Amino acid sequence: MLALKRQFPLTKLQARRIWLRAQRLDAPAPFGDGARAVAAAVAHLGYVQIDTINVIERSHHHILFTRIPAYRRADLKQAQSVDKSVFEYWTHALSYVPTQDFRFFLPAMRRHRRDGHRWLTSVKPEDSRKVMRLLRQNGPLTIRDIEDDVLTEKEHLWASRKPSKRALQLGFYRGEITIAGRDGMLKTYDLINRHFGWDKLPKPASEAEVTAYLLDRGLRAQGVVSLDSVCHLDAPRKGKVARLIESRVRRGDLVAVDLEGAGKQGHWARPADLEEGGGEVSAERVHILSPFDPLIIQRKRTQLIFDYNHRFEAYVPKEKRLFGYFALPVLVGEEIVAALDIKTDREKRKLLMQKWSWVGKGKSARGDARKELKRRIEEELDRFEAFQLGD
Repeated sequence: MLALKRQFPLTKLQARRIWLRAQRLDAPAPFGDGARAVAAAVAHLGYVQIDTINVIERSHHHILFTRIPAYRRADLKQAQSVDKSVFEYWTHALSYVPTQDFRFFLPAMRRHRRDGHRWLTSVKPEDSRKVMRLLRQNGPLTIRDIEDDVLTEKEHLWASRKPSKRALQLGFYRGEITIAGRDGMLKTYDLINRHFGWDKLPKPASEAEVTAYLLDRGLRAQGVVSLDSVCHLDAPRKGKVARLIESRVRRGDLVAVDLEGAGKQGHWARPADLEEGGGEVSAERVHILSPFDPLIIQRKRTQLIFDYNHRFEAYVPKEKRLFGYFALPVLVGEEIVAALDIKTDREKRKLLMQKWSWVGKGKSARGDARKELKRRIEEELDRFEAFQLGD
């Protein structure tokens, strides 16, 4: 697709260091603390993925804790419900995104108003009118506040049997309703203009602006990008992103990169990021990562740059699992050295180590080197446990 000559040779280690710097995993507390740190982290990363699995703390809290050592769950609540500096919408999955980027999501909202949503085709107009009326008359509500639904059959495994919940979800995708807050995974819905205090919605971004936004978000949070990494689970946009990359290369704003091991897959970076590179990351810096962390979620990219093939095995039969039900990759310095299958026993208030798997340099380490790695990981596990069991 892009017949641009690759110019800048880059080793995996160099790409890894650039990526770790872009992800702010090379510094102790890059965003500070409190709700402002949450807003800053989400703005820098571009999104923080939400997921329902809670054998340990859910992914959105986990990802923020990884970059905000003093993180408390109340900080996200403050950012979402009070400061309103972040909101929920769909990226490649349901995510927290910066409110300052709202206009870039408006075109998708408008498409859903025009065309509906493929997951919610059974929503009836009268159900949508009902939830909008309840919101206007009664203020913010949860699905538990709607008690008169006649339950229907599920359309798919994750669907709700409540027509009102599906209508709320459709209103969410259409940009008429927003999620004003959460209690665990119980969502409080509100009219979007009322929640943000807007008389009218911001001006929507154009398609060209959305394309530039996605490329810039990738460059900021990944350092070295490919079409796959910018357009994760959004293949139809690759053509527009490719043309934008080509024009930026011609202007000298981007450099084509020959990344070790990438074969024919093109990669690009900003000249300043290549010149600055990323410094060596201290082995004292230890992170127990969520499988939904931006460093892990694009598994082919993680394997290319870190030589680590993460396996998400929550839906794999137990007898076929290699790392365990919900394994967490462990980053020590600039190497992924282990995968820990951990479960939180909330009644007994402790972490349960289901399985510890050494990988990469962790697997090849011997003697004192292995002991030192284990000591550092166990020290971080103590901090991780305090987070899991704290407020």
